[in-house]
Amino acid sequence: MLAELGAPVPQGFVIDSAAEAARRCGDELSGPLVAALAHALESRGWMDLPLAVRSSASTEDSAGASFAGIYRSCLNVCGHAALIEAVRSVLDSNGEPAAMAYRERLGLGADPSRMAVVVMPLLPAVASGVAFTCDPLSGREDQWIIHANWGLGESLVGGLVDADEYRLQEHYPDEEVSLVAQRRGTKARMTVLDGDRGTCQSATPGALASQSVLSTAQAIALGKLVRDVAAILDYTRPFYDLEWVWDGTCFWIVQARPITARGRQSYPALMKQPAVWSRANSRDVVPDPLPALDRSVSLPLINHMLTRSSALAGYVTLPGVQRTAIHHGRLYFETSILQWESFDGFDVPPKAYNRLIGGHQPEISVQPGTPGERLNRAWRGMRFLQKCIWPRLRAKSTLAHAHKAAAERFAQHLPAEPSELAEQLRTQVVGMRGAEDLLLLQSSGSALLVLLDLLERYFPGEGNALTAAIMTGGDPSATAAMNYGLMQLAQIAAMDPATLEWLQSPQRVGREWRQRLAHDSDFGCAFEAFLQAYGHRAVYESYLHHPRWREDPDYLLDTVLSLIGCETAPLRDRQRRNSVVARQRIRERLPTWLRPLIPLLVKLATAERNMREGARSALTAHLGVVRQRAIALGEQWSFAGHLRSPDDVFHLTLAELIAIAEGRLAMPHAAKRASWRRRQRDSFTIQEAPEVIVEPRGLAPTMPAVATAAPCVDRNEWRGIVVASGRANGVAHLAHHPTEALSLAVGAILVVPATDPSWTPAFLKAGAIVMETGGYLSHGAIVAREFGIPAVVNLPGILSAIRAGEQLEVDADHGVVRRL
Repeated sequence: MLAELGAPVPQGFVIDSAAEAARRCGDELSGPLVAALAHALESRGWMDLPLAVRSSASTEDSAGASFAGIYRSCLNVCGHAALIEAVRSVLDSNGEPAAMAYRERLGLGADPSRMAVVVMPLLPAVASGVAFTCDPLSGREDQWIIHANWGLGESLVGGLVDADEYRLQEHYPDEEVSLVAQRRGTKARMTVLDGDRGTCQSATPGALASQSVLSTAQAIALGKLVRDVAAILDYTRPFYDLEWVWDGTCFWIVQARPITARGRQSYPALMKQPAVWSRANSRDVVPDPLPALDRSVSLPLINHMLTRSSALAGYVTLPGVQRTAIHHGRLYFETSILQWESFDGFDVPPKAYNRLIGGHQPEISVQPGTPGERLNRAWRGMRFLQKCIWPRLRAKSTLAHAHKAAAERFAQHLPAEPSELAEQLRTQVVGMRGAEDLLLLQSSGSALLVLLDLLERYFPGEGNALTAAIMTGGDPSATAAMNYGLMQLAQIAAMDPATLEWLQSPQRVGREWRQRLAHDSDFGCAFEAFLQAYGHRAVYESYLHHPRWREDPDYLLDTVLSLIGCETAPLRDRQRRNSVVARQRIRERLPTWLRPLIPLLVKLATAERNMREGARSALTAHLGVVRQRAIALGEQWSFAGHLRSPDDVFHLTLAELIAIAEGRLAMPHAAKRASWRRRQRDSFTIQEAPEVIVEPRGLAPTMPAVATAAPCVDRNEWRGIVVASGRANGVAHLAHHPTEALSLAVGAILVVPATDPSWTPAFLKAGAIVMETGGYLSHGAIVAREFGIPAVVNLPGILSAIRAGEQLEVDADHGVVRRL
């Protein structure tokens, strides 16, 4: 498979496992197999060529098992008779006591597994070794390790020699690779050919033993190669143990297996606690499996974004920590790390952090710390607020500049030369990752946390609801302004019979709106302005393969139709009413000296909300430019017949797209990689993805899922997290996709898995929102609060527990959803 996908793998052939099954009737290889081996050698001209004969059992190399050193390999096998003996020897190793005991220890049963045998020419190894595409001891994913020795790899793999070690580092934001550490081993012995049969150990000549096996350039080139091969095998978790050979001209990969167990790069306080991965704050925006391009572009950005607040406050985070990962094809956050950094950096209790992000992941155990540690946490919180003043004062100009830059790049003439287009793509990704002020605005939320804690202290059990009520309305966020703009479009369309007729036509094609509407149409002019402002957005816009609204506006036009007759006055009245009632309650109970602080905190929290939504919109605009360049490459290559469709580029990594454009990856190999990845993504799509995954002590090869269900008082009542206050009764409207929410009746209760901005037009009609996932900082929670719509979140399983059309009561003051 690797050879077909463009990895440098020696030629060879495979004796499939049927040979061993037939052989179990006797000790000798079958006559047809013996004849077939003779023909294979003669037809390839390998009769006098030294060969390598390796095992390939069905259970040999997986994420949970490695039979390295247990099953036999034979090197320097020459001729037909020697090949028959080597194949028999390899097959015999399947039933030896060591293999049987290892299988039994892994719970695979003691009986021999199915065994195939790989036969390939023995490479003339000047040097060889092993490479790990992460640090297997520390667990760091941004560093990987290469071991190298002279000659064949047996001495190194067998642990018989002190080899050279090279440590490589991948740097953010450009993903350049450098050699950051090197240890020269003694390399006292090396494996060489033993005449015309087998191998032997030999003393390494002094001149070789005293020099490094690889130069810096060679180590970096090999590092990039093994990372590429690991991404071919599994783009979601590219952590592999690979054997390589250097023949004096180029590198070859001769073995690849997943790393079965690796260390955990974490804080000392967490090393005896499990690693906890949660989808609580990712299911909103990326509910489905991530294609390869999204993984390679977005994962480093998200991981870096999660450190911006800490860096600004002077809290030094542990290098190489991964706060994000792909499990079952989906994006997960390592919440034990995030809980610890919030607590140790800013004294945010784990319980409060979990309330903000939602989910049902366990809380980590923490110690209060010494008075000095608590003072440092408080000081960092003050330093963070002080450091945020200037970025927030210039937030409007930062956001305006980001949108302007994205619009200018989108409007640029695209070069016809693929290498130039790929360079623009790379520059756009690196620039987006380096937009530090934008990333900081995206992670805003400190004032909201202070407001929540303050009101919870004086109104136990009501802090969420009161904070939500007092924050309704205010200056509209980018998302709210977008929704108000859609309502205005609906009002214009309702007054224009010609436009309305076209919108309602079953034959309507949204991309043809300019041709179908009169040039002086009020709706056409307003829609043009709307697309200039929001055309970079999309349904589930975080995925690069999803068309932007400026490319395919049908969803927008359907939304406009659904909003005809919907008025903003009731929404504005509800916002004012919620805010007035909440302020009155706060004035009645809060100490006089604290009352002036509330308006200030509300103003700051509202500004943070708008910064967060504005930064999201700006980052989405830049993602739109990434998509434009990627799809342009896809269109060039598919037009030339190299790719099946332009969308194939989304199943290739950023590094692969650049390599294709620069001629370093052949198009036939790229096309096969895209097809292979598409199948991988499709297999992830049909898998169940648990909400929470726990890795005991961060070392377990398997990842048991934490069972989750909606916390239920009885089978007609569920309790979740209040994110927007109020009460509502109405008919349940179940929706699994934004398009299913367009038919929502005014006043109905919208029940959804999670929401991104494309869902929020339906909020304008909803009586209340109920979400399976989410927390106080989830996107749907932010918009529901702003609109003043009652909302309860963090109710996994509720979509399957109720039926469409049932009467529901949503008590978003107490976080209760009832079936009436």
